[in-house]
Amino acid sequence: MITQEQVERILRLSGNGIPVVSLYVPVNPGRPDRREFDSRVSSLLDRIRPLALDSSAEHAVRLSLREDIARIEKTLGEEPLRPGAVAVFSCGGRDIYEQVWLPRRTHDRIVVDADPYVRPLLGVLDEYYRTCAVIVDKSVGQVWEYYLDEVRELEAIRDRVVRKHGYSDEYAEYRVRNKADELSKKHFRRLVGELKQLFASGGYDLLAVGGQARDVPVFVDFLPRELKDRLVGTFTLDRESATPEDIRQKVRELVSEHADQEQRRLVDEILEAKAAGKPPAAVGLDETLWAASLAAIRTLAVDGQAVVPGGVCDRDGLLSRSGKTCPLCGEPLREVADVIDELAETVIDDGGEVRHVDAETDLRTQQAGALLRFELPPQPTAAS
Repeated sequence: MITQEQVERILRLSGNGIPVVSLYVPVNPGRPDRREFDSRVSSLLDRIRPLALDSSAEHAVRLSLREDIARIEKTLGEEPLRPGAVAVFSCGGRDIYEQVWLPRRTHDRIVVDADPYVRPLLGVLDEYYRTCAVIVDKSVGQVWEYYLDEVRELEAIRDRVVRKHGYSDEYAEYRVRNKADELSKKHFRRLVGELKQLFASGGYDLLAVGGQARDVPVFVDFLPRELKDRLVGTFTLDRESATPEDIRQKVRELVSEHADQEQRRLVDEILEAKAAGKPPAAVGLDETLWAASLAAIRTLAVDGQAVVPGGVCDRDGLLSRSGKTCPLCGEPLREVADVIDELAETVIDDGGEVRHVDAETDLRTQQAGALLRFELPPQPTAAS
């Protein structure tokens, strides 16, 4: 599972004068083919082997690249495969090696630069909500992270609690209950403080609150506005008997429902913008492909089930689902199995956002839509 700490560590990587190798290799869904995967890795590494032998480069740079090539080839050759993509960031001269598995495919890519090439990584991770889940009772609060359908406990916050004893009279019982209420409020305020620090660091998108039915609404009332705005929902669960799998299932339901609502909201926003003309928007695969060819897309929404063959002009970057030649330059189009995959990758490379829509919306027939940075000029044709 990718953690926020790992992402931040990758973003801080630097070769300090020695280049960093960034490698992205997709893995097909279903039963991954080891031979095909190894062939992809070898083909990508072949692109940078000449750099490791370039006599004009510094000796330390050549040695580092040779170490990177050998380590990547060996490590990925032994790595169990899983659907999605693997991203590797390596700099042998600085003893750097980071490897992460991504839940969605990316393009084959290898980049040698002073800093790691992270745009595809961030483009994929932007689609997934990092959720903080807190399980509360009157004296203990457990804080969990839910991300990429995995959970891990971050910390447990424990405070004093008044134990029940026999009461000598009603006044003694009132004092004990009052003391217990004060300790419970103090505990909830401390827990809220911890949550505020977590969210202030920018590490989390959503908040989920679980626990006994009597405690959850009381705790929610303690949440300040900035945390209530992130609250995706609540659930009932016994903290002492709950397993990590129980927590994962509860939080997954809330996050899935939220993602469904957000997908529908985005599709409605695109369709309404298209109808009103402001802000500029594209609806339908052909218009959206043309917008991506011009780097005009700010936010892209694509049907998560759609797969459409098409073509790409490697000279002009034009994307099309039909035609043999580029209407801009006349060069032959490179055939691709899924032009929607090319569309998403192009938008990420141009700094836009990509959202795969799995909910049943009007986008299913349109296949793609987008909010744009500017109005589009007319689409070119082969005749024009």
